[in-house]
Amino acid sequence: MQGIYGVKKRVIIAVITLIFCVGMTGCSGVNVSRIDAEQEVALTDRWSDEDSRLVANEMVQDMFSFPWFKRFSKEHPDKEPTIVIQRIQNKSHEHISVATFVNDIKRVVMRSGAAELIVSGEERERLRDELKQQDMYVSEDMGEGVEANFALSGTINSMVDQLDGKRVIFYQIDMKLINLQTTREVWNGQKKIKKLLERSRFSF
Repeated sequence: MQGIYGVKKRVIIAVITLIFCVGMTGCSGVNVSRIDAEQEVALTDRWSDEDSRLVANEMVQDMFSFPWFKRFSKEHPDKEPTIVIQRIQNKSHEHISVATFVNDIKRVVMRSGAAELIVSGEERERLRDELKQQDMYVSEDMGEGVEANFALSGTINSMVDQLDGKRVIFYQIDMKLINLQTTREVWNGQKKIKKLLERSRFSF
């Protein structure tokens, strides 16, 4: 009789151990695999690197499709417009890497070959400091002779609506291009993204 109880006890322990392992997504540890950096992996409904790339592409393409670009090319057939990227503010409800978004914009502009980018005053100062630390000659008028024709700026806003296990996040990205000589706004672009997250009744 005692042997039967012993067998039952071992079976119960084995079953409990199995359930525990399954609950911990297996006792083999974490599985990590490499994927293409361009492949979208949406684990949450938050702003992602794919959102950053898509918005940058669409906004830049829209910017160059406006009349200011044809007008500038006609008036200056031998030069490309120069653009400085000013402040892009994150006013959304979550942390968004604005630096990554700005770099995505820069890559799209440079890849297009339609315009040249001029670094901002803050970037020029940082570059001067870096060169001085390396004991390299720094001209006092470094970069001063190259003036930007246009200034690009923008904001990232968001709204969240949630009810009964469903959540909708709405992002709105607004950007504008200003002619620095006339102070006129020559382009105003807007991109909207809406994401729906549905939770199962049995999720926890």
